[in-house]
Amino acid sequence: MSTTLAKPAQIERKWYVIDAAGKPLGRVAAQAAVLLRGKNKVTFTPNVDCGDHVIVINCDQAVLTGKKLEKKYYRTHSGWIGGLKEIQYKTLMAENSDKAMYVAIKGMIPSNTLGAKAMTRLRCYKGAQHEQAAQKPEVYEF
Repeated sequence: MSTTLAKPAQIERKWYVIDAAGKPLGRVAAQAAVLLRGKNKVTFTPNVDCGDHVIVINCDQAVLTGKKLEKKYYRTHSGWIGGLKEIQYKTLMAENSDKAMYVAIKGMIPSNTLGAKAMTRLRCYKGAQHEQAAQKPEVYEF
């Protein structure tokens, strides 16, 4: 019995829409990361980019459980002394909820060229409208 390994030319990419309304941000991010990576497919190969396109809508309605809105911070550092910037998740979810979803998904994708290529297939939107209707995406329920 032999193992079949996917080749880049044989991969068929689908489009999926995930509705984040009323769902925990981390659970939506985990499912999106699985789809972007292609781990849901039978032909998953770790060294080949075999993931699908993912559209996440209603990011502004995603919920953070517990006291994460007050206690969790999004931190960036410029590399210079005193270059630390912190944004509380309450502010981030109110102003840039699509960025919060993007950062959560990016943390679940490997930090290599395959992960960078997978992140180009992700689109996050605050509201229910998206621009990829022509691709006829399937609604992904979990």
